[in-house]
Amino acid sequence: MDWGGWALFGLLATAVLTAVMISAQMVGWTRLDQPLLLGTIVTEDPDRARVVGFFIHLAIGEGFALGYAAGFALLDSASWWLGALFALAHVIVALTILVPLLPGVHPRMASYRAGPATVAVLEPPGLLGLNYGAQTPAVAIVAHLVFGIALGLLLTAH
Repeated sequence: MDWGGWALFGLLATAVLTAVMISAQMVGWTRLDQPLLLGTIVTEDPDRARVVGFFIHLAIGEGFALGYAAGFALLDSASWWLGALFALAHVIVALTILVPLLPGVHPRMASYRAGPATVAVLEPPGLLGLNYGAQTPAVAIVAHLVFGIALGLLLTAH
């Protein structure tokens, strides 16, 4: 396993995942704006939040890419299909655990218990991110599969 390559490949795979998510939002397949969602954790300004959130997402993607690379190393194998399997596990955890927990830690996201007096500017994503549209889980699955397959292919070829 080329540990030197995982960082570059992680950035590439995360950039592609982010591009898929942003493109899907722009064509109306989901209302989930990942950079805005992450960026508003640290700033109220939506334009600034999108820029900051993009870089937060790249950093998080690097962490996951390291996890994928470690998994490939432990199994002594890297392939597109193994990357896809890792991605399915990754997106299942993200949509069923991480995304629904966001209202508990995000300072600008409403929770289901917030009530009418809330000043939160973001709605809670809900299980599978369904509050951002019925196609959101499918978009997230495709984007994460692209991430995992890209990492598997890049780490296999390198």
